[in-house]
Amino acid sequence: MASGSAGPGTGLKIRQISYTRGPRSKIGSILSPDKSFLNLTHMANRRASITDVAKALNLSASTISRALADHHDVSEATKERVRALAKELHYQPNQLAAALRRGRSKTLGVLVPHITGNFFPHVVHGIATEASKAGYNVLICQSDEDVQQERKNIDLFLNAQVEGILVSLANTTQDFAHFDAVQTQRLPLVFFDRIIEGFQGPNVSAVVLNDYLGAYQAVSHLIEQGCTRIAIFSGPLHVNINKNRYQGYLDALEVHGLPLRPEYVSHHPDINLKSGTQAMRKLLRLPERPDAVFASNDLAIVGAMQVIKSHKLRVPQDVALVGFSNEVFTELTEPTLTSVDQRSEQMGRTAVRLLLKLLHRPATAPPLKPVVLEPKLIIRDSSVRLVGKANG
Repeated sequence: MASGSAGPGTGLKIRQISYTRGPRSKIGSILSPDKSFLNLTHMANRRASITDVAKALNLSASTISRALADHHDVSEATKERVRALAKELHYQPNQLAAALRRGRSKTLGVLVPHITGNFFPHVVHGIATEASKAGYNVLICQSDEDVQQERKNIDLFLNAQVEGILVSLANTTQDFAHFDAVQTQRLPLVFFDRIIEGFQGPNVSAVVLNDYLGAYQAVSHLIEQGCTRIAIFSGPLHVNINKNRYQGYLDALEVHGLPLRPEYVSHHPDINLKSGTQAMRKLLRLPERPDAVFASNDLAIVGAMQVIKSHKLRVPQDVALVGFSNEVFTELTEPTLTSVDQRSEQMGRTAVRLLLKLLHRPATAPPLKPVVLEPKLIIRDSSVRLVGKANG
């Protein structure tokens, strides 16, 4: 073993170590058996590869791989040398590359519009939990409600060779050609929540909430509480969840003999706190304001509640409110907010189970039917005008 300086003025001492038997390396440099110079200080600034370990020990990469896998055809002495140097270099085997060599990435792609609020994070939690139980990892992307980003994410999944894709569409998605590429590769594809209605194929399925029923129950509840002038805040109708919730609103009015008043209907490209605030202000300027509001999500209803209070009106006595999603904050508002629970974690778990069925079933099997989850109306103070009607 010899020492010397790295060069004039550097002040850095470099250790040169010749390998004979057993691991002796120190972070510095190694003079490998074939006399090539390996700088471990430089290696410490990047991820060590299997080639680095193999070169340092004058072994083949396949021998290193077998040694780390504790293969029986590698001697214990060699295994000890390999493990020691791998530990010193902080070498971690590339499990994804190994899986791909076996033809399996054991990874599922998950694409959501956003990860704000309560709903999508809980769906993703359900997906990740169920996938882990089955031995799969998840690669999670968000489209930010942008169809262009959604297309890029799908390309990323295909390039990463995921074994299946779970997706909830962006609000702006109206052209679905990017999902044809998934079909072409016969990759299992499961839509959840926001889906392409009528998109079929041998490797496609979906899990949704019965959004129509959730909206119908919400509006019927308001009518039962004595409300007769019920407004709605909705998202864009080309998205299935908004279309179905709007239809539930319409049918509830019709069944209970109430007219549809167009001035009470408000559709928004992005339904959120701001759009709920703006829509409520317009409603309060009408000659006859509504006595209730149903919205396609809870944030819009919170915006409405703020405006109502700023006008010295009372919730629910003057304007009753019902939202959709059962966000965590619905129990923290004053009054607490009635909302439709979307079974978010159950939706995520169910989506993974559907995808695994698609992965492992025979190619000649019939298409899997979509799974429809039942909503639950959580009644709280924001909508209860009659005593004894709350269940939340």
